[in-house]
Amino acid sequence: MAINDDRVDKRYDKKREKEERTKAGIPGEDEEPLPPPVKPIHADESVGRNDPCPCGSGKKYKKCCGK
Repeated sequence: MAINDDRVDKRYDKKREKEERTKAGIPGEDEEPLPPPVKPIHADESVGRNDPCPCGSGKKYKKCCGK
């Protein structure tokens, strides 16, 4: 019977530990929430062939980076 008593004690201890963890709350519960995610910045429109090149060279896109 001593073996069964040990098993019962272990089960009781595990159950008590689990209850203590749940009483303590969720880890990080008292911390401030994260800020909302930031949307990536995208150009509204793509560069046209005859528009100035976005690299700043002063050339048309088709003659500079559009090759």
